Amino acid sequence: MTAYTAPLRDFDFLLHEVLDVSHAGIPGYDALDRETTAAIHTEAARLAEEVLAPLNAVGDTEGCRLENGEVFTPTGFAAAFRKLAEGGWIALDCDEAFGGTGMPYLMNCTTGEMFVAANMALNMYQGLTHGAISALQVHGTPDQQARYLPNMVAGRWTGTMNLTEPQCGTDLGLIRTRAEPQDDGSYAITGQKIWISGGEHDMAENIVHLVLAKIPGGPKGTKGISLFVVPKFLVNDDGSLGTRNGVACVGLESKMGIHGASTCVMAYEGARGWLVGEEHGGLKAMFTMMNEARLGVGLQGYAVAARAHQAAVAFARDRLQGRAVTGARNPEGPADPIIVHPDVRRMLMDQRAFVEGARAFACWGATLIDRAHRAQDADAEALISLLTPVLKGFLTDRGFETCVGAQQVPGGTGYVQSAGFEQFTRDARIAMIYEGTNGIQALDLVGRKLAQNGGKAMMAFFEQIRAETRAEADDRLRADFHEPLKAASKDLQVAVGVFMETGMKSPEEALAGAADFLRMMGHVCLGLMWARMARAAAAGLAAGGGDADFYRAKLVTGRHYMRRALPETGLLLARIRAGGETVMALEAEAF
Repeated sequence: MTAYTAPLRDFDFLLHEVLDVSHAGIPGYDALDRETTAAIHTEAARLAEEVLAPLNAVGDTEGCRLENGEVFTPTGFAAAFRKLAEGGWIALDCDEAFGGTGMPYLMNCTTGEMFVAANMALNMYQGLTHGAISALQVHGTPDQQARYLPNMVAGRWTGTMNLTEPQCGTDLGLIRTRAEPQDDGSYAITGQKIWISGGEHDMAENIVHLVLAKIPGGPKGTKGISLFVVPKFLVNDDGSLGTRNGVACVGLESKMGIHGASTCVMAYEGARGWLVGEEHGGLKAMFTMMNEARLGVGLQGYAVAARAHQAAVAFARDRLQGRAVTGARNPEGPADPIIVHPDVRRMLMDQRAFVEGARAFACWGATLIDRAHRAQDADAEALISLLTPVLKGFLTDRGFETCVGAQQVPGGTGYVQSAGFEQFTRDARIAMIYEGTNGIQALDLVGRKLAQNGGKAMMAFFEQIRAETRAEADDRLRADFHEPLKAASKDLQVAVGVFMETGMKSPEEALAGAADFLRMMGHVCLGLMWARMARAAAAGLAAGGGDADFYRAKLVTGRHYMRRALPETGLLLARIRAGGETVMALEAEAF
């Protein structure tokens, strides 16, 4: 497996030339000067490249093992997790009141990409912990926050979220786990949860589970769900660990990928838990974790693709096979490197254009989160809510496709385990499934998000595009970037009109095109990102300096996306217009 190299120049370009973060007007962003972000990124890159990446294949081949109720992680994982914790990376954007650094979420996004690209399975332990921290910070009582958060922020304890049960996944109204009220104000939690990432492991002193359960006598369906904090070890009033709680891992899933991440079957047998937030308000509290998790999964989608693309480029430069159609490029050798062949270049350019566009999209999304939370900006909150299913769904769909494309570059070598490509493909596949399958993301986008508040957020998104295409630019930029973006945006607007016309009359007709709409919107989002990056790259070239090659490559890559990927919006619009007649025509018995 090839070494991983963090994209430090790209982060610098995005933060300071595209997003201009230090002048963004978001509280805390004035501290994000070039020197500060470079220092943070350099340290994160060192950890990712030297500690996490070498363990990626180890985690895949060894996996986790369950012995007598204890889960043991792959060789080196515990030590690497300690380095993540000791370096303050879990705490990077956590509240300073609980030991965090208090940095903007944007920095969690950029450093997180490096950690995921280096070792997706290992990073999941801290990712779920971060989500649990966020939920307790927003919905927990002062006592719960004081009892759990300092140790979780420090990485001494980890966190999980327990939603799924054997009989239900997305439809959480069907959960059966019970929470019986006790005289001391606690609850006895009884039930089984499956697919619990990090549910049991050997890397932390305690594991703080956030569990969805139903209090007897509550409303039926999702309105009767409550959220509880259920620690593996009970925590005494002085902060020390007490007795073992009634929760245990009773099984480990054997999975297609992310073998280094423990995916547990958890049994709760009268475990002591405490209500988080309001009674029967569990879904609202859990969505604090879920929304963050969905953005994190979108990041996983493109981060693993970025690593796979790096490996594909390295192979294509070294592998000798055939001669360039225009004449030998390596006349002293027996053959030319395969990177000279147009079809190989096509695959590599498709991968590069997606990864760099996705990185920009994720960073922009992170700035919207920061603006919403730090500046209490309701418009930013509405826009990121609209974009969350796109970030999750599109970046993971295309991320998996990109990993498959990277695996294709080396041919047969990509299929064998030792080369590493097949691990990237297997690992990336889960991102399309968990935290709400991408079909669910599409239904959420079309069935709920589009029409919220009279479509205000969607109109704000179109205004972002209009503002970009009105920005000052030369004729070449307008032709290469603004005009394709306008055309794709028009396709998207027509699709919105189709849903508005058919949605009320025939919801099945509309929802049959939901996945196509999510993909179309994803393309438009990346088109917008490439237009912004192209404008910044053109400005960098005009200003002179020593980065001309970087800026020229950025413009070429952007043109590739605008010419060869963005036009897919036309095809997607045709599919949406085709409606759902053929989709729903056969009776279920006919399949």
